[in-house]
Amino acid sequence: MLPILFDVKAGLIILVGEGELAERRLDLLDSAGARVRVYSLDPSTDLIEHAGNRLSRQQPSEGEIAAASLVFGAGLSADRGFELAQSARRNGVLVNIEDVKAQCDFHVPSVVRRGDLTLTVSTAGKSPGLARRLRLHIEQVFGVEWAGRLDDIAKLRDGWRADGMALKDISKKTDGYIDQQGWLP
Repeated sequence: MLPILFDVKAGLIILVGEGELAERRLDLLDSAGARVRVYSLDPSTDLIEHAGNRLSRQQPSEGEIAAASLVFGAGLSADRGFELAQSARRNGVLVNIEDVKAQCDFHVPSVVRRGDLTLTVSTAGKSPGLARRLRLHIEQVFGVEWAGRLDDIAKLRDGWRADGMALKDISKKTDGYIDQQGWLP
């Protein structure tokens, strides 16, 4: 696995799914600021409310899938998940069918967001439960104050860059500032 961060604002994300798994996936995508189109044949009341006018009560067409940047499937039967994954792959679109490793071109790590600071844990799909537990631990260690800390150090970094400081020196200044503030043990 190669961990990367994907800019979900770069294109349309398709979510196909049912039930609580689809609701949770939509929450995750919304928290990342994604532009999402939701397809559900039998949407729950919560999914209807959350998706609003983004909801379509049908399967996405091949053309809709081809126009997407990423495709997610959640809460689908094995057959529907397989068909969705095949359609995405035919159209050159990366796909993730929740909890079906063979139908995933990528895995979504467990995420902690603190403003623009994103901390992730991945088990390459081997143990989502372990990833969840580690995420809960990280949430305790890195509280909401880290959003402001990132903003503070980003301003300093911008100033150092504007002054023409070399990247290796910026790295040293960053380490020094973090140590001075006592942010990490």
